[in-house]
Amino acid sequence: MNKNSQQYSFFAFLSRMRHIYRWSLMRNVASENIQEHSLQAAMIAHALALIKNKYFEGSVNPEKVALLAIFHDCNETITGDLPTPIKYYNPEISRAYKSLEAVSKEKLLSLLPEDLKEEYRSILFFDEESCEGQLIKAADRICAYIKCIEELKAGNGEFKKAEQAILKKINDITLPEVKYFMDHFIENFRLTLDELN
Repeated sequence: MNKNSQQYSFFAFLSRMRHIYRWSLMRNVASENIQEHSLQAAMIAHALALIKNKYFEGSVNPEKVALLAIFHDCNETITGDLPTPIKYYNPEISRAYKSLEAVSKEKLLSLLPEDLKEEYRSILFFDEESCEGQLIKAADRICAYIKCIEELKAGNGEFKKAEQAILKKINDITLPEVKYFMDHFIENFRLTLDELN
């Protein structure tokens, strides 16, 4: 390594995703950090995109969806993970948090070489209302539901109401690929390893 070369902190900051834990207001049998969550969200968002294309005449790029999902919570290395009941407590807090998210993403971009900033800007500031954004939001909710299933399976009743509330939100999503995923993949998360085999 050339000691005179300039160093950038973007990826070192992202490596800290593993230190930001989700579900901080609830007792967890198994803790979950945002790095783990982002991988699961990316895999499920990718699957939703494939299902959309294969069965519902979609034309979305599954690899792009997966990439955006990988980075969808990376700004939380700066903001931390604000629990959902607080984040959406009222419109004023929601707006303030959106603004904070934008500032934190700009901070992350400032940690890159100038030539890479625009490439990553399109990843960090993706349109959440776009087809890709909707799939990522759906994957995010499915991941939350899976977390509830796993905690309940481990005997943690703390997640019972969350499971019901999240399932209602998932059922309100009108994307047929989400219904397909729920109909064909979700119940196996309730099985033990021996049952999966």
